[in-house]
Parts: sequence; structure tokens; C-alpha cells
Amino acid sequence: MKKKLIVGLVSVIMFGCAQQSSDSVSQPNMGQQYKDGNLPDMFNPVSTINSELLLTNSRVFRQQTQMVTGRSPSMATKYQDLYRQVTEWMAAGAYPDRLDRYMLNAEQLSGGDNQGNVLMTGYYSPVLELRHRPDSVYKYPIYANPQCGNACPTRAEINWGALDGQGLELGYSASALDNFMLEVQGSGFVHYGDNDEWLYFGYSGKNNHAYTSIGKVLIDRGEVPKEEMSLAAIETWASQQDEDTLFELLEQNESFVFFKPTEQLDVIGSAGIPLLANASVAADRAHLPMGSVLLIEVPVLDEQGVWTGRHELRLVLVLDTGGAVKGNHLDLYHGKGDDAGTQAGHYKHFGRVWKIDLI
Repeated sequence: MKKKLIVGLVSVIMFGCAQQSSDSVSQPNMGQQYKDGNLPDMFNPVSTINSELLLTNSRVFRQQTQMVTGRSPSMATKYQDLYRQVTEWMAAGAYPDRLDRYMLNAEQLSGGDNQGNVLMTGYYSPVLELRHRPDSVYKYPIYANPQCGNACPTRAEINWGALDGQGLELGYSASALDNFMLEVQGSGFVHYGDNDEWLYFGYSGKNNHAYTSIGKVLIDRGEVPKEEMSLAAIETWASQQDEDTLFELLEQNESFVFFKPTEQLDVIGSAGIPLLANASVAADRAHLPMGSVLLIEVPVLDEQGVWTGRHELRLVLVLDTGGAVKGNHLDLYHGKGDDAGTQAGHYKHFGRVWKIDLI
């Protein structure tokens, strides 16, 4: 039988996060800058970085580099000299126009418009409240991998009980929608309120059915205007629906993600390194190898997700990737919990990006 609708706090936007196209620069007032002329190649060498901003995240960036060199001997061998020179540059004031004094050079990413506007979206690690056994409120199961290969059931079939009786339930939440959001993120933290246990649910596989953005479905159906698609818009829409309508929407995305619990509470990216908020990004590894150093101008948003007209300068490491993060597109890691989720959900903006290397 279909489950009763309980709408929980949703901390991610299903349109405008990692599933969005990396090449569109069509929306106004989203942080675009046109300072650098035509940038014909993916990476464009520049003699100096045209930015008057000061670096805002030196301490956390250095912590992130130390995690790489301390936990990955191969990445340490590849990048420790680069990280050392970047650290010296930071200690001397991190002036963007003085990289060459520290044996560093920069290549600017072209952006989707070949004028330097790189799409920046956000992701985070949810914290989901669970119970080990279902009750009248906590009734929505999260599943371990059934190891079903190419014969896995669809989301709709799972909702109708295709995995029942196999002992795969890892716990039960109070919101089917929150479970869905955890799947979109691919991993997250859980807290079992019945015994005060904390675990990290890592990605363990999926059912090999196609992914569909529910945000895009709502837009295509005319339920939510594209320009209004946001965290609040999804929450509002969901709160006005009956249970069958919500499940019908969720089931448009036939893809379903399974999880593996661990007591390791670090958030581990694709590079196998713990991620720190505001110091790591997911990127297209075909262009940006894991461990790459990027200097980025990040749009500053207000609490409603509106661009303030300002940017801030950060150093980040590429330590994660994603199937929809392609080309001129960075997915910024915001941390864990509801506040981080709200921040990440607002991001569908543009900034400038330079890849930093040794001369």
C-alpha cells in the first residue's frame, strides 16, 4: 500500500544542483562577469589574474591540502610541491597578481559562454533522523544494496514492496521526500533517535534505471515556473499534495540509490579524501584531475538565494566528481546539515575559475 505523505524539511533543490546542464549562461543576475574577453579554449593561460578580491579561506584550504598529503601517498607525490608553493603564496598575502613570484601560473576556464562564466552549483551531506524499526511516524525505509544487477526494480516497484522481506532496511525516516533527497546527494549522515547512534550512509549502488530530475518535471508540467524553482518552491508544492500525487512525482525518477552504513563520520569524496566545506569541489575529472588546485570567485548569495552583486575569492581542491558535473561546471561542497543544504540548494550561479599549477 502507498505510504502516507509526511513532508519533512527539504534541503536541496532538484533543479539547479548537480543535475543541471553545465553550458547554459542564460539566466540574468546570477553572478555573470564579463571582464576577460573571449576565452576560446577550456583552459586559457593568463599572465595575471584580473581580480581585486582577497582570499577568504586560507586556513580551511590548508587543512584540506594536509588531508590529501597525509592520507594519499600517490597524491602527495604528485601535488605536494604545488601545495607547498600555494601555501607560501598564501602566507605572503595571497595577491592574485603575484602568483609568478612563487613559481605558479594560472589558466582561466572558459565557462559555458567562452567569456569566463563557469556554472557553480552546490551539494551537501544531509543529516536524516531515523529509527531502527518502523512506527506510525517513522515508516519510510532506506535500503541496503540488494545486489540485483541489471534486474533491479524501479522506484515505483520498490515503493510497492519489491524489496520487502529481504532484510535490506537500514532504518526508517519520517519523510519519503527526505529519503529521496538523501539519494540525490548520494550519501549522508543519519541519527537513530531510538539509541542515539550516528552513522554515515555511503553510496552502495543503484538500480540502473534512468535518472530524471523531479524539479524539471514540475517545470515541464507547469507546476512551478522555471525562474521560481527553489527549495521553498518544492516544499510548498509538496505540502499541497496528497500522498498519491507526491509518490507519482517521485516515481518519475526511476533511479533508486542504495546505501552502506559506516561508523566513519568523514565525508569521503571520489578521490578517497575527506571533504571540508568551502575547500573542496566536484568537477569533471576528464578535464580536472583529482587534487587539482582552483582559485575561484564564488557568487555571494543572501538568505533567499539571491545574488548580492558580490563575489568572494576561495582556493579549493578538486576531490569529488559526479555524473552530471561536466565541462565548465563546478559543484561546491557546503558541509553537512540543514543550513548547508539550504545554502547548497540555492546555488545555480556563475563565477570565474583559474586552475593553478607550477611553472
